[in-house]
Order: sequence, then structure tokens, then C-alpha cells
Amino acid sequence: MSGDTVTHQTAVAAERTCTTRDTSVAPNRAARELGLKRSEFDLAVHLGRIRTVPDDGGGGRRVPRDEIDRIRSADGFPEELRTGVRAVGTTQGAALMDVTKARFTRLARLGLLVPVKFYVNRYRAVVWLYLAEELRRFAADERNAALLKGRTPEVLRAQLGEGLDLRPRNWRGRHLGFLLRQATDDPWARAAAVASLLDAAEVSDVVSDPYERSHLRRFRPAPTAHGSPGSPVAQLVGEIVTAADQDEIDWLRSDLADAMEAARRQCPAPRPALHAVPARPGPGAVPHEAAELLPHETAGRVPPETENQEPREAEQRPGRLSGLFGRLWRRDS
Repeated sequence: MSGDTVTHQTAVAAERTCTTRDTSVAPNRAARELGLKRSEFDLAVHLGRIRTVPDDGGGGRRVPRDEIDRIRSADGFPEELRTGVRAVGTTQGAALMDVTKARFTRLARLGLLVPVKFYVNRYRAVVWLYLAEELRRFAADERNAALLKGRTPEVLRAQLGEGLDLRPRNWRGRHLGFLLRQATDDPWARAAAVASLLDAAEVSDVVSDPYERSHLRRFRPAPTAHGSPGSPVAQLVGEIVTAADQDEIDWLRSDLADAMEAARRQCPAPRPALHAVPARPGPGAVPHEAAELLPHETAGRVPPETENQEPREAEQRPGRLSGLFGRLWRRDS
């Protein structure tokens, strides 16, 4: 490749990066311009309320300036934006819905209230957070009045007695939706998003090709970071982010298989180049040089045994024995 070509490609890449940087801003700056805390901004991105684009320079995701302008020009900005991303825990959530904390927890374990995020406190307890906006809507729906007041139905109490807790599963479903929104244009990223919620053994079972698994790991989304690797907190978080129920596992395995089929069709995983190794000729094999001769080149050739017109020594002395018996005859004579 010539120096001019390298210079041209470098200039094109720099121009593309410069264009991306000129038309978008980093997440911290976008949060400031939208009047949000960084945690609120991240949650808004997860919920799909703020659109981001990949940085061509490899620096993560950025927010287009036209997206900031769109949000800032909306009615009710910035109060409605802040209200839409407000997350509360059990105590505040129960107060918003005017129920006891015990009832609120039962509703969440039954899967009727879906957490939007979580963290592990210093006592290694999982703290679930919910969108205040969703809690208000649930409480205002007349169809839920019997769940907010009065005795919990027997069938639901039986499920709770058996240890039902759908909070981790509901969070995983919501988190997968965020990952898929971020990977809309890349089939490998979509497959990696599904694989991130499965145990490694399940992924290996679905994606049996080692080259495909290696390529899939390149697109694996950043893990939910809580605690140092190998710590009890990290192990607890690992259990939360990994599918546990068999029906959930089966559903994710099916989605992963479909996503891998799409990825193979659009862009197969790269594989190392294969180099031909010459095979060793077996007994009776035709020499390579002879195999390369064309039929018209071999038609007039004399067989090797007739090329030498001089008779061999054994043919000149017909009475002379050859081989082992010949040597014995000579030694005894």
C-alpha cells in the first residue's frame, strides 16, 4: 500500500471522527445540558428516552446534538424529563401507592411491579428501585384496587409461600430490552445481548463453534459492575443477571439460536486461513511429477524398464543365481 493511500485513509477516518464529534456530545456534557444527574441520564438512556449513537473514534456512545435540541424543546422540559426517570425504593414506593412496605414487597415479588435497577448495599442486601411514574399509574388503575386494599388472593399467597420472587427475572427482561435497543443494527451485538443473560455452559451448548463463540465475546455488553471480581457481592450480582428458571432459559436459548442464524447469514464469524499441507505418498502412489503429465505427453514415452537397452548382468549370465540362494551358492562353492 502506497504512502498516499495510507495518508488518504487516515484523513478520511479523521474527518469522519471529527464530524461525529462535531455533531454529538459526551454523556457527561449531555447530562449537564439536560439538567440531569449522571445516574438519571443513564437511566433515561436505558429507558430509550435519550437516543445515543456509537462514537466512531471508539470512545463509547455519544448523544447527538439534535437529540438534545429535541428534548429541550419538548413541553414541560425539564420537569417532565426528571419525573420520568425518578427511581424510588420500597419505602418511597409504598408511600406513593399508599400501601404498607410488606404489601409493596409482595406485589413486587409477584411480578406486578417491575424494578428498573438495583444495587447491593453495605449489608449485602439487594435494593430494588422502581420508576415512580409506573407506581403511580399502577395505583391509579381501578383494576388493581383489590390488590392494594384487602386480603391478597389465596392463589397469590400460595405462590409467595413457595418462595416466588420475580424481581430478578423482570429486571433481566427489562435490561435485555435496553441491550437490544443499543444493538439494533448489528446481528452479532444482538446475539451477544441475549447470550449475556445465559450461563456460559448454555451459550456453549447453543453456539458449538469455537470461532463463533470467540467472535460473539467481542460484542458482549459490559457486565453490571458491583464489587470486585470474585467477591461475595459480585457473585450475588452474577446470580441476578443470569437466567435461573428453566422456562426463561429455554426462551433465551431459542432467541440466541435465532439471533445466531441471522448473524451467520449477514456476516459469518472470521476463521483462520487454511494452508494446504502436501500429503505423503502412500505405497504405489504415482509420483507428483508423473501425475502432472498430460495424456498427450505420456502417450509416446517408453516404459522405464525398456529405456536401458543394455541387458542386466543377470540376463548376461543365465546360469548365475541371484538373491540369497545365489550368495549361499557362491560361499559354498
